[in-house]
Amino acid sequence: MERIYITDVAPRDGLQNQSVAVSTEDKFTLISKLVEAGIENAEVTSFVSPKAVPMMSDAAELFPKVQGAFPQLNSFVLVPNLKGLEKAYEAGVKEVAFVLCATETMNQKNINMSLAQAIESTLQLIEESKRLNIRSRTYISVAFDCPYEGETPLPRVVELAKKVYEAGTDQIVIADTIGSAAPAQVTERLNEILKYIPVEKTVIHLHDTRGMAVANAWAALQCGIRWFDASVGGIGGCPFAPGAAGNMATEDLVLMAEQSGFDTGISLEKLLYAVDHAQQVLDKTLGGGSIKWLRQNVRATTTLNPKTLNF
Repeated sequence: MERIYITDVAPRDGLQNQSVAVSTEDKFTLISKLVEAGIENAEVTSFVSPKAVPMMSDAAELFPKVQGAFPQLNSFVLVPNLKGLEKAYEAGVKEVAFVLCATETMNQKNINMSLAQAIESTLQLIEESKRLNIRSRTYISVAFDCPYEGETPLPRVVELAKKVYEAGTDQIVIADTIGSAAPAQVTERLNEILKYIPVEKTVIHLHDTRGMAVANAWAALQCGIRWFDASVGGIGGCPFAPGAAGNMATEDLVLMAEQSGFDTGISLEKLLYAVDHAQQVLDKTLGGGSIKWLRQNVRATTTLNPKTLNF
């Protein structure tokens, strides 16, 4: 069976905007349950200003704990600038993620920079990460549609992907940030991007705002993509799309891929324990579109009794 690779972004992208405070220990437990389920790649935290993102203020404490407990886990952290990269390096981080928004307005709203300034900043981050011998992945955010400018011009997305690839980033993540993409658009954009970027360096990051994340993932698979971002339980939500369902649920992606003849190396049954833990911590119902079927067929009974959450 052909292998696909999943980076679970729940510990960072999923948790960062939650209204409920999540302790370092609960974050560590979530990551441990992802590892138990077979997750080999995860975005575990971000080295950002504690004032800007209070949920990630424990990055310097959490990352070494995760790295020490799970040396086999490829643990990415998000860094927004050179200061964050320096802090990540001091903490022993070996893999980082950068974000480059593909529209002028999104950059102004998000980081108070012009698009040109954001490009320059991202290229500097890639160059510095190479100097420090740290692997990087670069998100091309709002690569399909922007909440402020509408459809993002495809030539611009291609040009940005080329710039970060030529600068030496290790992975280029094409992000459907607001979850507005449809399979035909995914196919069109990826086919054009892949004329210039090696498929093995290209990742798709999908949100499920309109319930099409799995269909979009299938379209990406048909284009040759084998690297995907997802979030256990669909944790996330998009601050630019009120009521959005959040990231593509890892369990939905694993179920679709496995039933379609791909190997993920991930246990659906054990993944449900990670959903249970996140659900308990966040005090909300979680799970992708397949969660009801999974609970009935992959594991007959599901409980939030802490005793059942330990392996």
